[in-house]
Amino acid sequence: MILTDLPEKSLERFGEYPMLYAGEREITNLELQESANRLANGLKNLGVTPGDRVVVCMPNCPEVFIAYQGILRAEAIVLPVMFVLHPREIGYILQASGATAVITSQAMLPAIEQATSGMETPPTLVVAGIAQNQPSPNAGIPCNSLCSLMAAAEPELSRPRLKEDDVAVILFTSGTTGQPKGVMLTHRNLYSNAAAAVELAEATGDEPGTTLGVLPLAHIYGFTMANTLFLRGGSMVILPKFDVRAVCEAIQKHQVRAFSAVPAMIYALTMAPEVDEYDVSSLESVGSGSAPLPVSLIEAFRKRFNAEIYEGYGLSEAAPTVSAHRKGETIKPGSVGRAFPGVELRIADDQGNPMPAGEVGELLVRGENITPGYYRNEEATKAAIRDGWLHTGDVARIDEDGYLYIVDRKKDLILRGGFNIYPRDLEELISRHPAVAEVAVVGVPSERMGEEVVAVVVPNQDSEITEEEVLTFCQERLAKYKTPRRVVFMDTMPRNGVGKILKKSLREQVAEQVVIE
Repeated sequence: MILTDLPEKSLERFGEYPMLYAGEREITNLELQESANRLANGLKNLGVTPGDRVVVCMPNCPEVFIAYQGILRAEAIVLPVMFVLHPREIGYILQASGATAVITSQAMLPAIEQATSGMETPPTLVVAGIAQNQPSPNAGIPCNSLCSLMAAAEPELSRPRLKEDDVAVILFTSGTTGQPKGVMLTHRNLYSNAAAAVELAEATGDEPGTTLGVLPLAHIYGFTMANTLFLRGGSMVILPKFDVRAVCEAIQKHQVRAFSAVPAMIYALTMAPEVDEYDVSSLESVGSGSAPLPVSLIEAFRKRFNAEIYEGYGLSEAAPTVSAHRKGETIKPGSVGRAFPGVELRIADDQGNPMPAGEVGELLVRGENITPGYYRNEEATKAAIRDGWLHTGDVARIDEDGYLYIVDRKKDLILRGGFNIYPRDLEELISRHPAVAEVAVVGVPSERMGEEVVAVVVPNQDSEITEEEVLTFCQERLAKYKTPRRVVFMDTMPRNGVGKILKKSLREQVAEQVVIE
């Protein structure tokens, strides 16, 4: 299946229906298809050719979905770029990808101008929110109005000449361990993963309905959601940003039964008093990914909303979902569920040899959803994909029932005096302290021990907690060598655009504050 076939298949199977809601706007699946055709023709008129890379960088709005389909229908490759990135990061992606065009919003123009500063041949800009073509405010770069471009283009388009193994998307990773790498995903990769999600939903009798688009759509999440909406005949309320009231209003108005979130959002919803002002009784479940959820938070959310949390695991290289809990099956606390249909999992030692159930090692993944490699980076591709298996860099174990447990990131492992310490174990424990809102554990250099353990804590509002209290709490429950040496308090954690704590940035901040001999 080619991703550009999805809108037509959706119309054949479900007819025309409201697919996207955004404020007062309502866009049907037919209108989305026609808009995408116009955009594809408009991009061709601007000189975009097959195989060109086109960046989509804007806050959540229907135009993100239109852009995805429009770019693919022009036989080009989509580069989703989160609008919260620094202009320097955006500039790196533009240079590394050789992007020929950028589809963005008026509010993003200053950042895009800064990102393209000094480029010999800056990409063509297509801007949502301006009525006519005009120069950008500061650099005077020509800006093509998205509205005008589509209005002047034809709504009819011949079927794109694409193949399943053609690259559809390039996703640049967050670069927590160096410069970002461009993960290539084919039509086959993305379709197989979306089809697996639909297979699971239909197997459990889960009816399609309306969900929330509160995570960044200019991300692999947005692509996955677009594909599954077409396949299932579902709808989405698009929210420009996460806001507790906006989420609750949407649940109440559209009788939302399920949506996806990250732990920071789940925490905010669990603790916000304003939730009680809304009827959120339709909510049955929330899918959580990107970072592990403390068991204590899962229990608090269940109690507050009378709804289940289904934790899953994925990564960009897997398009993206690898495992998830199933509705109607046992939920094992601390687990991220069982393998997605069509996905194979293996726990391996440092030599790549399979390990038995219950043993801890590196997680390897294989399936039709796995990337063919990194864009223009053969060395990184060979390091990550060996004998058809993707080496994730995550330390994990699989129990006798096939449930996957992510122990930690391989690079986050702390080596203290010859002992392996997994930060997640400590984070799970410290998060149970009633005065702790959030915790992250990192290793910092130590002359005597090699590395020492430091816990970074965000206290609950209106709660007071001292370093001594945290250390005592740990010492009473842990072996001495696992207990943090120091505790650092912060108001907020450094995060990327999807709410994942940036451990590399955190380690650097902590290393500046804490010196351990």
